[in-house]
Amino acid sequence: MSEALRIVITGHPKISDSLPEAQHISAYLAEHGLDAPFGSLYDEKLRKRIHAEEFNLLIAIGGDGTMLRAAHLCAPHNIPVLGINKGRLGFLFQIAENGWQARVEQLLNGDYWVEKRMMLSAEQLRSGESLGTWQALNDVVVARGGQLRPIHISASVDEQYLTTYVADGLIAATATGSTAYALAAGGPILPPEVRNILLLPIAPHLSVDRAVVLSEGSAVSMTVLSENAMMSVDGQLPISLAEEDRVEVRAAEASARFIRFGDPGYFYRNLTAHMNQNNAIG
Repeated sequence: MSEALRIVITGHPKISDSLPEAQHISAYLAEHGLDAPFGSLYDEKLRKRIHAEEFNLLIAIGGDGTMLRAAHLCAPHNIPVLGINKGRLGFLFQIAENGWQARVEQLLNGDYWVEKRMMLSAEQLRSGESLGTWQALNDVVVARGGQLRPIHISASVDEQYLTTYVADGLIAATATGSTAYALAAGGPILPPEVRNILLLPIAPHLSVDRAVVLSEGSAVSMTVLSENAMMSVDGQLPISLAEEDRVEVRAAEASARFIRFGDPGYFYRNLTAHMNQNNAIG
């Protein structure tokens, strides 16, 4: 017999109606005999309960950024995330904001599956000393800071020198991230289940200009050979990099988990819809 659902519902406080919608879903679940607390994704009391593994499923209401933050929060505890889209693009979603009731009914009936997606672990090293480690669902980007000229980045794969890029930056992305910044930079789209790292330069100047898909299990090292560089993890606030700093990127131990309905072909149906019309325009 499968484990009983212990659901928590979170919304992004800056996204209109996300918290009222969370309350609405909580009331709906209460009618079905489930006590599902709700609150802001940034509520520290709720986050502590999630870290304590009081729940085994999280419903996140918001946009792609909300899903990224929910994945960061839940992945270390193997808690799957069900996303309800109130944003614009929604590559990570299957449920539109007005269609959640039928899907929640499927959830309660056990008619769903859990999709695992690889995350990245990024470590900043200076003179051999670790300055921090971060987790990413989409990408780790090493890029120029405020200067307008390209920077030099030496890249190695599994400790073997690959090339030195002269570019605005270098993206190390997951399959999930292949539909994010990497897509905008002209990279290929990878199926969500693959565990490969995509390496892609941004605006390369007289250097390697093609994307490289690394073998599963490979790690990449990016060494900054210029001043005024920075690192961004999943589009969060940039972290300053000094010349000769190294960023090591490999598959993280934890994987993000998402609740899915129907067959795995949802990814390609979503992809076609988003590629035919970018809802952020107009």
